[in-house]
Amino acid sequence: MTEVLSIEDANGVRGITLNRPDAYNSLTVELKQRLIEALREAATTDSVRAVVLTGAGKAFCAGQDLKEHVAQLEASDPTPLRTVEEHYNPLIRAVTTLPKPIIAAVNGVAAGAGASLSYACDLRVAAEDAKFVMSFAGVGLSTDSGASWTLPRLIGYGRAMELFLLGEPVEAQEALRIGMVNRVVPSGQAATAATELAERLASGPTSAYARIKETMLAAASEGLDEALAVEAGAQNQCGGTHDHHEAVSAFVAKRNPEFTGT
Repeated sequence: MTEVLSIEDANGVRGITLNRPDAYNSLTVELKQRLIEALREAATTDSVRAVVLTGAGKAFCAGQDLKEHVAQLEASDPTPLRTVEEHYNPLIRAVTTLPKPIIAAVNGVAAGAGASLSYACDLRVAAEDAKFVMSFAGVGLSTDSGASWTLPRLIGYGRAMELFLLGEPVEAQEALRIGMVNRVVPSGQAATAATELAERLASGPTSAYARIKETMLAAASEGLDEALAVEAGAQNQCGGTHDHHEAVSAFVAKRNPEFTGT
């Protein structure tokens, strides 16, 4: 059988590809479990300094595999009722707490949990034929995979509510205009462009990037005093790193710094 997830490392970047192209990379229990494992492994692998997440074929990810979902419901299998807590929540936590930059390369459709997965990443590079659809209400469900938290922070409460309630697709250029994605590139180039961006980040101060992610998460859910405290702690950590000392020395010597992520 073909692996549902493929992984490739090069130049400090781990490429993780959802590999169910015939099913638009929809998420089965197996794929969700494998993806969680892959992200956790990337978090602890020193040679991995940035991650690109994409989908094989014509889609990024169509969300939950409804064929598997329906079969489980008809068999009175409790898995569909547990999958948010057992799979989607851990998956989004693995993405948002990954101590390295992670970029979603969105090629084609990103729907439901698939779109939510891209929102949880640090950056999103979309092909010009990409399309984002909040399809939860259309199948009689509420939001999951962190979308109720991530999407309003990207595009605002009002726009997010409109997309959740109406389920209207958002094309790539509109997604760029409203802040849903960071860059739009020609069709077929999303993974390449995202990898180039990830390589740039992988050569940077990845220890500082981890602290930036930490402070951003804290600031998104805490008050000012709590955010200031987290910033102070993160800055103290960064101040003792090799990368900070190297950057300061390079600035004084008027040369380019050589970051190691330590």
